[in-house]
Amino acid sequence: MKLLLAILAPIFLAGCSVVGQNNVESAPYTLIKSDEAKNIEVRNYDSMVLVSTSMSGNGGNSAFRKLFKYITGDNEGSTEISMTAPVFMDDKSAQRKGTEISMTAPVFMNESADTLLMSFVMPKEFTLETTPKPTNPDVKVSEVKDYKVAAIQFNGTLSDSNVEEYTDILNAWIVANGFTATSEAITAGYNGPLTIPIWRRNEVLIEIK
Repeated sequence: MKLLLAILAPIFLAGCSVVGQNNVESAPYTLIKSDEAKNIEVRNYDSMVLVSTSMSGNGGNSAFRKLFKYITGDNEGSTEISMTAPVFMDDKSAQRKGTEISMTAPVFMNESADTLLMSFVMPKEFTLETTPKPTNPDVKVSEVKDYKVAAIQFNGTLSDSNVEEYTDILNAWIVANGFTATSEAITAGYNGPLTIPIWRRNEVLIEIK
């Protein structure tokens, strides 16, 4: 799977504070190499279960709503799962029957067969087999294994200029350290819109070998 972009949706991580603290679970990974001076890490995401939907039509807002409904109960399941992160839901969402799933950072978008997809990462206790089946046919479940990336962390906003600057730094570091980039850069946001920009955690990630 070729991941192209990860974004912060408008109400994603809504429970975080203005200084960047939140209780949202992050996708786990194995740290392979760290360059603290440049805020760069080489990571391996052993397995990530993704729940995805197309961004065609109304685009990101429509896709986000479908995925948000999925994690707040619009899925097949009979077991209540404890929430590990604050998730806002309206009254209708609260009345749905099914499994409630916590939100995990970040939110990914990827391109598959020329279709732009938005994906949520499922909490680590879920496998491809145990992830509840979506009731909406537009929502699909998939798995990414052994996803090895170089990632650079920075504060501020995910503006085009910031992304371009840190992508250049990361690409130069990859070459200097003997790795080969195998994908385009993606971006990831870990904080909500109320967080002061200087406290936001942003990342650029590039798949490597």
